[in-house]
Amino acid sequence: MTAFSNKIEKSDIIVSGVQSTGILHIGNYYGAVKNYVDLAARIDNPLYFFIADLHSLTSHPDPKDLMHSRYMTLAIYLGCGLDPERATIYYQSDVYYTHELYLYLNMFANIGELERTATFKEKIQKQTDNVNAGLLTYPVLMAADILIHKGTKVPVGKDQAQHLEMTRTFGNRFNHYYNTSFFKEPLAFTFTENLVNIPSLSGKGKMSKSDDKSTAIYLIDSDAEIEKKLKRAVTDAGPQEPNSALTEEMKNLFDIMRLFSKEEIVNEYLKAYADCSIRYGDMKKQIAQDAITTLAPIRHNIEKYLGNKKLLQEIAWSGAEKANQSAKQTLEEVRDIMGLTSKNIHLRVN
Repeated sequence: MTAFSNKIEKSDIIVSGVQSTGILHIGNYYGAVKNYVDLAARIDNPLYFFIADLHSLTSHPDPKDLMHSRYMTLAIYLGCGLDPERATIYYQSDVYYTHELYLYLNMFANIGELERTATFKEKIQKQTDNVNAGLLTYPVLMAADILIHKGTKVPVGKDQAQHLEMTRTFGNRFNHYYNTSFFKEPLAFTFTENLVNIPSLSGKGKMSKSDDKSTAIYLIDSDAEIEKKLKRAVTDAGPQEPNSALTEEMKNLFDIMRLFSKEEIVNEYLKAYADCSIRYGDMKKQIAQDAITTLAPIRHNIEKYLGNKKLLQEIAWSGAEKANQSAKQTLEEVRDIMGLTSKNIHLRVN
């Protein structure tokens, strides 16, 4: 089970990221980006939030689509309120030292444990014609992303919890082999003891960028699209007797309602479910109304940034420069520990 913490110490370095494939939805927002924004607003610790474009390559995206997704994800970060003056925001591919650390950490990752990773098993079922080594070593690259900045706290969702545990494993193996305490053990960071996992509108499983678009509410969806999707959200046939337990479909819908509606409104609908008087159409309209109130300002901010590509590029360059300063120092120390440095060695050239 992944170790977690809901406290930030003065010495902590926070690192996390989101894949740039596809458009971010409310699951990404409440599971990750909102966490980033809240952290940056209230602490002065080093914060590194990257856009994981290298991870996206495992699905072989079209270059134009990848470029658009990179800009879109950066615009969403900023539109959601993440301040580039308080947090280092960068594209993963712009920090070259991460790529080298990824290579070194692969030497401490066992094939068997990588093959047993839950996300790897899931991915090879979804893309049977593209089972590449990048999918297998995905946790190693994630470890490099965190350890390159000596990260100690990682805002993470449930689907990445196993990968974070593997990051701890790889760092500990490195330390043990070289008899050092160089890499600290990063902990999952969350404001509560329950890692956030936003359900799909399909009534089953979590919201995902790779599933049918009708099952997710995206941060750039229009008011009409939000209303349409929630209207079609899967429910059950209705409670058959008083005080019936919530079905999976209705538990999921209530979980989504809690994101946007006031507690007293949620309780009213729970009471209506319990006494069999609930009207699902009214409930969906209520969720849509409250979701639009919450999400519309965020969408407008995102659209403003998307309209200024020059500003987005400048922010990305500035973030990459800061991230590379941190990463360079870490990698130079790693090379020295591993015996890969030429420091203090006089080379004789014929």
